Amino acid sequence: VTLTCETQPSPQRSNAQLRYRFFRGGRALASSWSSSPELQLPAVWKEDSGSYWCQAETVTPRVTKQSLQSQIQVQRVPVSNVSLDIWAPKGMVIEGESLVLLCSVAEGTGNITFSWHREDTGTSVGRKTQRSLSAEMEVPAVQESDAGRYYCRADNGHEPIQSKVLSICVRSDIPPCLHPQGARGPGHGGDVVELRCEAHRGSPPIMYRFYRENITLQNSLAPFGGGASFNLSLTMEHSGNYSCEADNGLGAQHSEAVTLSISGGLMVPGYRSIMTNGSAPAVFIGTILGFWKVGGGPRDAYSVWEIGEEDECLAASLFSTQTWKVHIILG
Repeated sequence: VTLTCETQPSPQRSNAQLRYRFFRGGRALASSWSSSPELQLPAVWKEDSGSYWCQAETVTPRVTKQSLQSQIQVQRVPVSNVSLDIWAPKGMVIEGESLVLLCSVAEGTGNITFSWHREDTGTSVGRKTQRSLSAEMEVPAVQESDAGRYYCRADNGHEPIQSKVLSICVRSDIPPCLHPQGARGPGHGGDVVELRCEAHRGSPPIMYRFYRENITLQNSLAPFGGGASFNLSLTMEHSGNYSCEADNGLGAQHSEAVTLSISGGLMVPGYRSIMTNGSAPAVFIGTILGFWKVGGGPRDAYSVWEIGEEDECLAASLFSTQTWKVHIILG
């Protein structure tokens, strides 16, 4: 706003040197006289409303004149186009990291009160009043419980204006656990074991990977969280260390290794289970039986036995710790 102090000097004093002062109410707007008849007010606020007037004075001889008062009423510009944005150091909201909620307006003058709210809980989470078009609220360390739907409001004395609702998802690390299910003690050849990998915390989607001695066995995606499983039908070759990995884009997390030990036994064709230290089903002449022992390699640990007529009742004591009894059906 520009204030101008207009004078009409008499013809006898048309060349007189003048100086000016401006006032609002009873307060001078400058500490000294000015040679310019204009005063620039770079920004006016509602609080600047009031009565304005000026003085003009000749230097020699000293003659002072005062203007009439002019009433200036400053109207505030209502806030408009309120928006809520977020800023996170790594581009995504990660548990334990900082988060900034930025509420801004396209227009609005005077002191603006900004407030932040969580829609899903109906709570107010922050409030600031300042003379600017934007304000920030910082969450120093985000928790998983901070995930939800947020909005902000701006108010400068007119009707409060609300932003659109913004959904905030908090991503967290995934320390997974690997649990063999269906295995009681050492596994036996032919048993089916479910390897269950699950991250008890962490935001989806989660990619699970299963390993045996660092060799990938299977990849499985859990788009909505939870765990994943890998079924393993045990043979002697499956003894070893198993682990899993969970990755939701924040860096892969590995489980501790789980060791599966497959014991020796007797395989009877047509049956899923291995007979260990017990009685096998009846078999016909010509049946091929397989034997293996704990700790042996796949080549030298496995041997076969073809059932003949002389084997009416077979008691196989191939190894000191294993005995199987097989009933032979003749004819």
